[in-house]
Amino acid sequence: MSSEEPQPAATSGTKSFLSGGFGGMCLVAAGHPLDLLKVRMQTSTAYTSTLDCFRKTLAESGIRGMYRGMAAPLVGATPVFAICFWGYDMGQKIMRSTYNLSPTDKLSTNQILFAGGFSAIPTTAVMAPMERIKCTLQVSAASGSGAGYKGPADAAMGIIRNGGITSLFKGTCATLLRDVPGSVAYFGAYEIIKKTITDQSAGQGSISPLAIVTAGGLAGMANWAVAIPPDVLKSRLQTAPEGKYSGVRQVFVEMMRTEGAGALFRGMGPALLRAFPANAACFLGVELSLQAMNKLW
Repeated sequence: MSSEEPQPAATSGTKSFLSGGFGGMCLVAAGHPLDLLKVRMQTSTAYTSTLDCFRKTLAESGIRGMYRGMAAPLVGATPVFAICFWGYDMGQKIMRSTYNLSPTDKLSTNQILFAGGFSAIPTTAVMAPMERIKCTLQVSAASGSGAGYKGPADAAMGIIRNGGITSLFKGTCATLLRDVPGSVAYFGAYEIIKKTITDQSAGQGSISPLAIVTAGGLAGMANWAVAIPPDVLKSRLQTAPEGKYSGVRQVFVEMMRTEGAGALFRGMGPALLRAFPANAACFLGVELSLQAMNKLW
């Protein structure tokens, strides 16, 4: 990235927060069915392929079953993605402050990558319990272990009854292990691809929806290409019975011993299939809502 090219004033934290929340809602609506298939494949050996998992899920639960567990991430998407994009904005501000850059100076690729990784830190505090509830609901129909759960609130109470309030945060380290490198790839790929397509960086004027969709979709795939192994470990840890694992390290050791390294990439198919449309919708929602807010104030 050329340091001579100007970048407009940094987006305010409030706008980043609001646009990120709207983008998260778009992401969940577009990608939840494939996320459900990903989690089921990661936590069970009963499926031979993504198509097999889809057929069996459809036969067991119907179309509505493809959206099982969606309420938790949909409700949680607003604060999670709001905090994620706010964190990304804060990461950029940290880089500007550290290197004495003005709001009109363009950030280097490494500075953008730092900002992306930084965004995962505040996000994890909110995302970890939401992921725990979502994964528990998603595997309950297939395993029968949570058949009595009526929804996210009921699942949360059940988790607390079985393991205490701290059980809601089971998998926090695994979530951080997944989301820091994943967010580096996510925001880095988006900025680089968007600049390649349009010669613009985030927030720099208006760009075509097609460019946003392309860059956002590919950024989502880059994210999951990096994040899928720790995501498998997280899903196993969060859906295991209380007390089975002491932490993510034990999950990894047992998986390597019983299933081999290939198990770390289980669910890669539906994750990548979901990543393009879901994240294309996310970034489209973020960019369009930012443009709308910039016109209003």
